[in-house]
Amino acid sequence: MIIREALENELPYLREQRVNAYLEHSAEIPEGHWLALKQAILSEGDRLPGVERIVAEIDGKIAGSVVLFPANIDAYEGNVEILDYPEIRMLAVLPEMRGKGVAAALVAECIQRAKAKGCHAVGLHTGEFMETAMKLYERMGFERLPQHDFEPANDGIIVKAYRLSLNKD
Repeated sequence: MIIREALENELPYLREQRVNAYLEHSAEIPEGHWLALKQAILSEGDRLPGVERIVAEIDGKIAGSVVLFPANIDAYEGNVEILDYPEIRMLAVLPEMRGKGVAAALVAECIQRAKAKGCHAVGLHTGEFMETAMKLYERMGFERLPQHDFEPANDGIIVKAYRLSLNKD
């Protein structure tokens, strides 16, 4: 597996890949929530200054991607207060590439980059229906921060906040 920066010309493909990776959830959540999620993962937020777009490649094919937003930026378009640590967003792995450690490798890369910048923590948000993702984050040491949860579609579905404190070794 190769972890690398996404190329500018790959962005349209990565956005479509995100939708395909999240599509399985569309049947288990209200349509309004799915549309809000789809809009968020297709947004131009991944082009904001300081945002890092990272891909995992297996056998020459992009297996997954993630976006690392810098600290002190509006990563959630006003839904969450601006946080003083980087935020992992839009983690997506192609369904046929799951179970190969792609998501863990992408999250680990984000953690490593945050540590290299001297950040005290790295955070993320995930829908309460994304049980596999929550298990991964908890296994990797992320802790819940309910005070930063939000409800994007006013439908009772909570987007849960997590944060990993980084030791400055």
